[in-house]
Amino acid sequence: MTEEAKDLIIARPGDGILLLTLNRPKVRNALNTNLVRLIGEAVRDAATDESVRCVVVTGGPDVFAAGADINELRIRPLHGPGNDERFQHWESVQRFPKPIVAAVNGYALGGGCELAMLADIAIAGDTAKFGLPELRLGIIPGLGGTQRLVRVAGKAMAMKMILSSEFIDAPSAHACGLVAEVVPAATTIGRALELARKIADQPPLAIRMAKQSVLAAYETTLSQGLHFERNTSLSLYPTEDKAEGIAAFLEKRKPSFKGR
Repeated sequence: MTEEAKDLIIARPGDGILLLTLNRPKVRNALNTNLVRLIGEAVRDAATDESVRCVVVTGGPDVFAAGADINELRIRPLHGPGNDERFQHWESVQRFPKPIVAAVNGYALGGGCELAMLADIAIAGDTAKFGLPELRLGIIPGLGGTQRLVRVAGKAMAMKMILSSEFIDAPSAHACGLVAEVVPAATTIGRALELARKIADQPPLAIRMAKQSVLAAYETTLSQGLHFERNTSLSLYPTEDKAEGIAAFLEKRKPSFKGR
């Protein structure tokens, strides 16, 4: 493994689960271009790997990611976003069709907070801190922070966090909908993996369709979203997984889903 590849540790802690651990502890897992590239490559590979049903992203027990790499940011060329490869890799995470669970301990700032918001479910340790302090550097959040935070937490909280650069603690993040659960910091990764195991046991086709339907609520009207949900639901009726799920329920046994 090269030094650059060590920035992201990839593991298979259980059937159907891919664990991605950000691994730049000397700089608090700062998101440089190489780390963002490795994350993008990992999810692109996982998207077509049928053995992967859920991805867990973590920074480990101490810190999730404390934002962009300042040394890289200082020398970043001045060019349009279309020429910045980070956006292409970020899009891979955004378009990933399978569930992503974030296990957040310590700081999740700037790009780290934006990465947590890209996850479908975020579990926070009770000592976690969230923030979008880019204004302190004379820039604004550029990986979705201004758009996703207002949709998740509302305009008031988004304006407060972004304009003041103040951090919020884990209970506040839970209260505003930024995270799904707050747990003792020592159990954050374990709880995320527990959820991932439950997700991996679900029928893969239905999981993907459920994720798409929930995300559609962010980008469509209610009537359009209901139409999408109805059509998506009906598309699952002829599947083998639907027949297996009903048969297993009636026969009082554990289902064996094949993703067909």
